Amino acid sequence: MPIVKPFMASRKFTSTIESGTGAGPTFAIAATAFTDDTGATATAFPSSFAYYVLYLNAQIQTADTSTITTTTLTIPGGDVLDPATPVFVEVVVN
Repeated sequence: MPIVKPFMASRKFTSTIESGTGAGPTFAIAATAFTDDTGATATAFPSSFAYYVLYLNAQIQTADTSTITTTTLTIPGGDVLDPATPVFVEVVVN
């Protein structure tokens, strides 16, 4: 019997650190502060996904660096980064 791979696709979102609010462990960026891969303002992150990858200033981050929900990307300590630091999130949905 052949192995059937599930459908996988990615959604990409971009913003900057200056779009975030809070400090220390509560620093977060709202999904609506991101643009999606079509250039439109995002309304939410996908509610169901296989995994996501966070890039800060084009550098891939480890899994313990952030958490994501449909409305928010939380980056504990992100408030100490330069406000112009680019934030890129790739969410792989299945």
